[in-house]
Order: sequence, then structure tokens, then C-alpha cells
Amino acid sequence: MEASAQDPTSASSASSEWVAIATEVELQEIGRKTALVSNRKITVFYRDRRFYAMDFHCYHAGGPLDVGNIEDINGISCIVCPWHKYKISLETGEGFYQSIDLKNPRRAPCWKSKGIKQRTHSVEVREGMVYVRLSTSDTKYESDYYYSKDYQQRMNFVKGVP
Repeated sequence: MEASAQDPTSASSASSEWVAIATEVELQEIGRKTALVSNRKITVFYRDRRFYAMDFHCYHAGGPLDVGNIEDINGISCIVCPWHKYKISLETGEGFYQSIDLKNPRRAPCWKSKGIKQRTHSVEVREGMVYVRLSTSDTKYESDYYYSKDYQQRMNFVKGVP
């Protein structure tokens, strides 16, 4: 099933299907694009001649990753959440933080891993189109919360929907 590059909300499929998100050229020019795939909002990034896809909402507090800056952390391309500056590997969804040695406070902070926190998805380029297939892993990641029934019910409550 192919989604219109102009209307990302039209993208829907079973999670094991590939969904067209945009042309390769378009993504190379704009650097990122958000789409809805099987009711899951994802963002596709283009960085260092590679495409990456992950859940749109930051695992920490739901921040919009599509507007975050991309930084290199120890040679790893990471999206930086615009809300709380959490750093997340584009490739793996691993979270990073700077660790301080309390026994030696003069020592420079170093980057440490929190483990994988953000769900990432498969990306493939075919005939000039960028396709995404949602992750089918049974492993639960913190970013999954924003697609849970509990979160949807909370949002409906906030909006005043019974």
C-alpha cells in the first residue's frame, strides 16, 4: 500500500507491510518527514546519506522529535528532543546521558547509555521511494506508551471526550 507523500495521514497498513512515505529526493532535501502508519505517528530522518525511522513522540515526555536538532554523540547520530534535550540514537533508539564522576568531580563528564528507549522502524529505498515498515518486535520500549490504550484514554479525558 502506498501513502501519499503529500498526505501522511493516508498511510495505513498492517505493521508487516512497507508503506511509501516520500520520494528519496524529497527526504534528502527536507531532512525529515512525519507520517501516520497504522495509527502510529513516525518520523523519517535523512542523515549522513542514510534514512532512519522512529516513533514521533520522545520516550521521556512525548516531545515532538520531528523538530529536534541532530547531533553526533561519540560518532553516533542522535536526535535531541526539543523539550528536555534527551539524546536518542537515530539508528537504534538508544538513549544517552552525560555521566559525572562524583568521586572525581574535576573529571570531564562522559556519555553513557540508558539502553534502548525509543522504538525504531525499518526503512528501505526502492525505485526512488522511501518506504517504512513498522517494527514488529514484541519488546516493549518506553516510546510505545504514546500509542497505548491508556495514553489514548488520558488524552480523551483531557479533551473532555467521554
